[in-house]
Amino acid sequence: MSRQTKSVSPPTKRMATYRQRMRAAGLRPVQIWVPDSRAPDFAAKCHRQAQAVAMSDPAGDEIMRFVSDVYEWPEP
Repeated sequence: MSRQTKSVSPPTKRMATYRQRMRAAGLRPVQIWVPDSRAPDFAAKCHRQAQAVAMSDPAGDEIMRFVSDVYEWPEP
């Protein structure tokens, strides 16, 4: 039994074809840069930023009161 080989196009051509299909569907490419969670100081940076936000948010308690007033908590 012989194996039929499919003609495989180079990756650059496949990517160009893919991008054309996506654009035809009304989409556009977007590049997003996010923090590297594998970096050794990632957790420390997150902690520092969370503390800074918590300390500098004068309306924090008011917002939490609003949330608890409007949110329907499920019965246990």
